[in-house]
Amino acid sequence: MDWLQALLLGLVQGLTEFLPVSSSGHLAIGKALLGVEPSEDLVFEVTVHTATVLATIVVFRKEIWKLLCGLFKFKYNDETDYIAKICLSMVPVFIVGMFFKDKVESAFNSMLIVGLALIVTAMLLLFSDWKTKRGFGKLCSGARKTGEKGSEAEATEATEGQCRESGGDLCPKVSGDAGQSGTDRYRNGISFWQALVVGIGQAFAVIPGLSRSGTTISTGLICGVKRSNMAQFSFLMVLVPILGEAFLDVVGGDMAASSTGFLPLAVGFVAAFISGLFACKVMIALVRKAQLKWFGLYCALVGLAVLIFMV
Repeated sequence: MDWLQALLLGLVQGLTEFLPVSSSGHLAIGKALLGVEPSEDLVFEVTVHTATVLATIVVFRKEIWKLLCGLFKFKYNDETDYIAKICLSMVPVFIVGMFFKDKVESAFNSMLIVGLALIVTAMLLLFSDWKTKRGFGKLCSGARKTGEKGSEAEATEATEGQCRESGGDLCPKVSGDAGQSGTDRYRNGISFWQALVVGIGQAFAVIPGLSRSGTTISTGLICGVKRSNMAQFSFLMVLVPILGEAFLDVVGGDMAASSTGFLPLAVGFVAAFISGLFACKVMIALVRKAQLKWFGLYCALVGLAVLIFMV
């Protein structure tokens, strides 16, 4: 791999890691178009993935610092609750990584799987975008009608009921130590069961072409998690799995036979980091503005193109 190929692949990794279009699928497509062997080379993939992890840490540095400070207060507060949910979301992908890693990696050589998975990603994005707009509109309409017809107490009771039905989207933020109120289950905007379901989505997203951010964000939205909450949770929940996979590759000796020189690795790292910073910020804004359908259409077109021209 030369430095130009590394630059292009680094840009692809950085941009597509955060956008819901599948970084693994686009890396596979990029390698095929550039004439790089699919299995070449693990060191480069670990390098560019590490770059996007670093980009995530930079973007969410304030949130991560707040979580760490809260964790070391050694009591169950908002921060420990959030970290516990992130840990729960990582369990499914940990199981897949430990027991099915070799089978999953063999799928990276199949452009058929990449094309089909991109189409599945498109369906998830389009459905979640449609469902959230349709579902939340009805809830807001119902809340207004209740407030107009009933007393303030009746409106409050109806809003709390809608809060539970919507998966916490209408719940007020809970702060301080955990209590016994009905909204505690949706503390920090996401419940434990929602975190687990999102984690299962992340486990399926190890398939090349099935976007990790697209799958986790779509799954969360379908389960009723608020858009702004889901974007942050999706990006933070992947930090440890990516670093853990890189660590296992290093310890397992899979990176010993690297054919990529220092210059291509450095170029790929910088390209992935800078483009990752840009893509992460853009994705957060787009999720809040409900623009996922356009990525869904893009994934559908790319998936069809892969099936037609590259299989």
